[in-house]
Amino acid sequence: MKVNGGCLCGLATYEAEIDPGLVAICHCRDCQVNSGSAYGVVAGVIGGNFRLLTGKLKEYEKTAESGRVRKLSFCPECGTRIHARTKGDPTAFFGLRVGTIEQREQLQPSLQVWCKSAQNWVFDLSAIERYDTQKT
Repeated sequence: MKVNGGCLCGLATYEAEIDPGLVAICHCRDCQVNSGSAYGVVAGVIGGNFRLLTGKLKEYEKTAESGRVRKLSFCPECGTRIHARTKGDPTAFFGLRVGTIEQREQLQPSLQVWCKSAQNWVFDLSAIERYDTQKT
């Protein structure tokens, strides 16, 4: 599936080809800290088919709990995280942040990974109050 997207400030824009059947919720501690949330949601980029159209991305290298060195790419202006890939291994999973994809409403997660690190409340949100917009 061809997708396009970009960062919050609009400086960095991209196009990519993803596998819509490979959308994952990641509960690892790095995704929790990096997203500022309980988990990250990523779509698998097919064969490295990612092209930055405008702007530049800054990279941060982090050794993940898996032992792999991950290159986390983000907009240097607004800090939006765009993707992560494994350093030196073009065949490893290349995860594009679903929140940055314009077509995100068409994407449904198909698996959850690193569940051993998940926050204990994330698997049942049904009892939490819901609002269509900000609570006033």
